[in-house]
Amino acid sequence: MKAVIIGATGATGKYLLQELLQSENTDAVLSLGRKPLDIQHPKLNHCIINFDQYDQWKNLVKGDIAFSCLGTTLKAAGSKELQKKIDFDYQLNFAKAARENGTEHFILISSYGANSHSKLFYSKMKGELEEEIIRLKFPQLRIFQPGLLFRKNSDRLGERWSVSILNGITKFTFFKKYKPLPTSILAKAMLKISQNKEKGLRFIRLQEIWTESEENNN
Repeated sequence: MKAVIIGATGATGKYLLQELLQSENTDAVLSLGRKPLDIQHPKLNHCIINFDQYDQWKNLVKGDIAFSCLGTTLKAAGSKELQKKIDFDYQLNFAKAARENGTEHFILISSYGANSHSKLFYSKMKGELEEEIIRLKFPQLRIFQPGLLFRKNSDRLGERWSVSILNGITKFTFFKKYKPLPTSILAKAMLKISQNKEKGLRFIRLQEIWTESEENNN
């Protein structure tokens, strides 16, 4: 299997890249990104690209499966326009290139609450992205909708507070399904579910991600 990935330097992407490189089912991994990776591996080929120059990199997106792990925050992007460029435009262009080049299996990290009709900017954007990628009609499409992600050594103060609060609340049985999800666990679930050959569209939500990770540990 040849995999193509964007967002391999991100909180989830870096773990997914490690999982892919360690997997016996992976023959090669092509990573596309704006900056160098800090790892090297015989299976890995990393290309530094400018996502704004679509015509210059679209032909590179060739593989059996493509993973879209790209994303940013409003604070990091600096404006809603720039955040949408990264979280929507770049990922949709990646999906279009993959589909045009014959990739049959696509996996997207979306978000809990994604809804194109939402009044919330982020949820609406994620919902619109899901709908556009669904329209591309990949033979296999998996859309992950995790809840709050726990990023190890996160420098986001609000995120650390939210994780701390939810970790306390989710000690109670009723709230366990809302437990913050470590990005390393998400990556493991993504790799495992990617190996399922079932055709069609499938949404993978928080509880199923936890179930998959628990099965991995058994």
